[in-house]
Parts: sequence; structure tokens; C-alpha cells
Amino acid sequence: MSQPLNILHLHSSFSLGGKEARAVRLMNAFGDRARHTIVSGVHDQLGARDAIAKGIRYEIAQNPPPLTGSPSVARFEAIAKFMARFDLVLTYNWGAIDGVMARRVFSKGMPPLIHHEDGFNADEALRLNRKRNYYRRFALPAASALVVPSHQLERIALDTWKQPQGRVHRISNGIPIARYASKPDGKAIPGLIKRSGDFIVGTVAGLREVKDLPALVRAFGGLPGKAKLVIVGEGPEEQAIRDAADAMFLGDQLILPGFLPEPHRYIGLFDVFALSSQSEQQPIAVMEAMAAGLPVVAPPVGDVAEMVAPENHHYLAPDRREVVLRDRLQMLQGRPDERVRVGQANQARARVLFDESAMIAAYATLYADAAGRPGALG
Repeated sequence: MSQPLNILHLHSSFSLGGKEARAVRLMNAFGDRARHTIVSGVHDQLGARDAIAKGIRYEIAQNPPPLTGSPSVARFEAIAKFMARFDLVLTYNWGAIDGVMARRVFSKGMPPLIHHEDGFNADEALRLNRKRNYYRRFALPAASALVVPSHQLERIALDTWKQPQGRVHRISNGIPIARYASKPDGKAIPGLIKRSGDFIVGTVAGLREVKDLPALVRAFGGLPGKAKLVIVGEGPEEQAIRDAADAMFLGDQLILPGFLPEPHRYIGLFDVFALSSQSEQQPIAVMEAMAAGLPVVAPPVGDVAEMVAPENHHYLAPDRREVVLRDRLQMLQGRPDERVRVGQANQARARVLFDESAMIAAYATLYADAAGRPGALG
């Protein structure tokens, strides 16, 4: 058996969000054909490691050089020296762009590097930062490839970051579709007891500012009747979400169970999946909701309108106003048959477009070819 591919992952953080979930899923799929060293730019945000399967060879790097800070030759040199012993370096999002810059500045003898861009935080949600655009333009030629999941990011990479067509690879995210066909576990969400007549609005997200979850709380707060809002995830915005719920006098209508693994076990307990994000690209959670047969209510962000079935388009808000989100939720609240109709259309579309097998194959080929080891991960 050939030696496993030695891969370094440079993450802005390693909490379990969309990019981390995908990275872990690929690690699990590659099995013993690779070993992994993971750097988290925020050292105590490591929640995604709980999703790494048993038997996968990995380590969390201890005392790596800082991925962020003022640009300096010394810091770039330290990052380059750290990267040099690996077969392949994978960098993720703006928080790890200095890994790409280090390879640009110190290119001699360095391993190939592939950069991934999955979206933006609140500071670039509404408008891209001009200085960051220039920085990306200068750094990214050091990457063998730039991978994006969405059509919107592909356009940005080509038009704004001025990357050549051959370097940009759009690889759709994917999930294990078949798992979501099973009946959900009624006890999988702590604190949720679903009774007859309850209307459950749910979302799965990192509790970060860009997700604007207090806005979802306020939109939900206008719903009549027996409604509950479930927000699955962890992050720094938890208190802001609770404050918004207190201001709306929601009491026990809001359920915040924290991070929960294996979303196929619980996402089907929702009646509607909702987003309130300022920015998205190709949200994995929307795929999961579709695979579980749910309608989706969301503002016009990223590729969401291209992802969902045509039957769902009526329930996508034309803007981010909370009253508009509330109205879409309320339309579905009183129409259980419509929820089933739209959910079934989403489920059929997810089965065609989002099964993870194509995603895994595309990444395995891209990574192994970049490392000069074709077929090593297949």
C-alpha cells in the first residue's frame, strides 16, 4: 500500500460550520489514504473534530504560527516553514489567506496549495472589502486551484479577484442524501417535545453575526398560535439571540440546544427550515432540509433560489425585511398540505443534485492530482 497523503488544513476556525463539515466529511471519506494536521486560527474553536470518524489519522497542531496579524516577512516565513513538510496544503477562507500569501512569498520547495472560499462574514456580507480583493488577487496565483461551491462565488473569483478560468473550480457541496429519508428521532433535539398542532420553525447554523439569527427570532415572534423556533448551533451570538427572544416575550417558544451532530436524525422534526442570513453561498443546511422533505423560507442570498425546487420559490422572500420573512412563514404555518407538496419537490431535487458521491470524487481527483499522486485518494 502506498504512503498516505500528508495533508495540512489551515482553517480560520474549526467550529462545525459548513466548510468545516465538508472538510471533515472528505477526511472521513478518504479514510486511511490520507493523514491530516489541522490548524484553527482561533485555537479554542475545535468543535468540528467531534465529527471526525474513528480511525481517521489526524492531529490538531499545537502552537502553529499565527494565521492572522500584520503582514510581515518573518510571519510569512514561519508559516511557510510550517507548511513545507506536507504533501498538500489546504487553506480555507479569508482567515487563512496568509497561508496562501506565505507560499507566494516563499515559493521555493513548497508543496502545492489549494485555497477554498465558501463565503463571507458580516464585515463583507453586504459589500466586499476592496483591500481584501487586492490582497486576494496578489496571493491567489500561488494556489494550484481556487475552489468555490456556488455560482455567485465563481463569478466573484473570475470577475473581482481576476483569477483565470482554469484555476477556479466550482464543486457543489453534497450530503449523504439517503440518510435523510429515514424517520427523524423524536428525542434527538433536547428540549423539543412536538405535540399535535405545533408548528416548528427550525434552522441549523453557526451562531455568528452574519447569520443574523436575532432577525429570525423577531420574524418568528410575529407568528400566531402554537409555534416553536429551534436554532441548532453554537457560537458567539447566542446571547444576542436570547436577548431578541426576551424582547419578543417568547419564553419557552425558543429552543437553543447547542451543537448537535448527525442532522439527519433531527432536521425532519422541523415543519419549515428558515434562514435570515446577511450572506450565504450554497448552504449545506439548505441541502439537508431539502433532503428531509422540508420547505425553505429564506431571503435572496447566494445560490438558494437556484438550489430549491420551483415549487418553493414563492416562499423565498424578495428582501431581508423581518416582516417579509414572517409573512412567508405564516403562509406555510396554516397550510400543512402545501408544506408537504413543496417539501416533496425539494426532496426530489436534492436527490438529483446534492448527493455527496459526486462531491467526494471531484475533491479526491483535484487534491490527488495537485499533489502529483493521481488516484491516491480515490
